[in-house]
Amino acid sequence: MQTKNTVGRYGEDLAARYLSGAGFTVLERNWRCEFGEIDIVAREGNTLVVCEVKTRRGLNYGSPAESITYRKLARLRRLAGRWLQTHELRPAEIRIDIISILFDNNTPPRVDHVRGAV
Repeated sequence: MQTKNTVGRYGEDLAARYLSGAGFTVLERNWRCEFGEIDIVAREGNTLVVCEVKTRRGLNYGSPAESITYRKLARLRRLAGRWLQTHELRPAEIRIDIISILFDNNTPPRVDHVRGAV
């Protein structure tokens, strides 16, 4: 059985490939500061996109997106602000997206992309 970290890394790799295939430019992965971590920072046209990736191996605890709380979204907003401050960027738009990865050993992974979660 795979560990939680292995499953999470697999989901983030799959999400990054999905975004690239959808025309996004992945700018950074697993960026950290004192407030926490951003899984993926990407650009879609003139929009900076902060992506939270949630990966699960089944639905026993609900869908991956259901684990995103109001507190987590608030933290992602703070993290986005800190990322922009650190990189001295001022994009035309900023958006927070959620990418859910659901898989088990018997089916191909299912990728769901929620744009503008906030």
